[in-house]
Amino acid sequence: MKAIVVTDQAAGTAGMKLVERPEPQAAINDVVVQVHAAGFVNTELDWPSTWTDRAFRDRTPSILGHELAGVITALGYGTTGLSIGQRVFGLSDWYRDGTLAEYVAMEARNLAPLPGDVDFTVGASLPISGLTAWQGLFQHGRLQAGQSVLAHGAAGAVGSIVTQLAREAGAYVIGTGRAADRQKALDFGANEFVDLANDTLEDVGGVDLVFDVIGGDVQKRSAALIRAGGTLVTAVGPTDIRPADDLTVDFVVEADRAQLSEIVQRVRDGRLRTNIGKVSSLDDAVATFNSTERRAGKTVIRVLP
Repeated sequence: MKAIVVTDQAAGTAGMKLVERPEPQAAINDVVVQVHAAGFVNTELDWPSTWTDRAFRDRTPSILGHELAGVITALGYGTTGLSIGQRVFGLSDWYRDGTLAEYVAMEARNLAPLPGDVDFTVGASLPISGLTAWQGLFQHGRLQAGQSVLAHGAAGAVGSIVTQLAREAGAYVIGTGRAADRQKALDFGANEFVDLANDTLEDVGGVDLVFDVIGGDVQKRSAALIRAGGTLVTAVGPTDIRPADDLTVDFVVEADRAQLSEIVQRVRDGRLRTNIGKVSSLDDAVATFNSTERRAGKTVIRVLP
């Protein structure tokens, strides 16, 4: 099968290669999925799990990608709840070969059924962005109706879903981003928008929840805006910021079948729109990831035309 692999961490996206690899086999509780579409996050190249296994041994050449939508072609021993020929989408384990390939073997529990009226491209755009938004807002942020949310990167793949889910939950959403992102963020439901380059973030005033996908100085300045008892949720790695009387959560998104089903149902009934930017083929994926063109929204690779 065709797959995109990396062997050299220092090379970055330039080190990606499209190669032939053996088709995977289903282990206990696994399924094999023929991948129709896959997602990729550039920060994967910075994750230790891309380069080593859980015992810190080199596991390259590693197949990239952890989001997918496709069709099950094989079941491992003991696998229940899914069937051959079923449309699915989900999030593969960080330490296993990924989804930028024609086939992937993964744990069945990490997949959810993909309804027939949801395109594979849409399905592949949802797992990381959708689960990050859901878990950050509701599990870790404990969002309640009537609260205010400062959603950084509100026109991005994660931030646009944060904005929509928070609005649906009855929150007031202040989106941030570049000046060019203002209208897009407002279209996704932000009540107001802060241009981080030209507006004053501190003019926002107090908020109940900060959803951070930027880190650094923006994260520090945002922490100062949290009302007593509020929460800073960040998806960009560990932070030493601990606002007084407030809760700070840095988390790694986890696969969850029930949450994926909640998210895709919102797509089906029009409550949630995905934010898909560039769509490319597997043959063109390496060039797409190495392009200097700014890509707004989620980049999705159509593995099976």
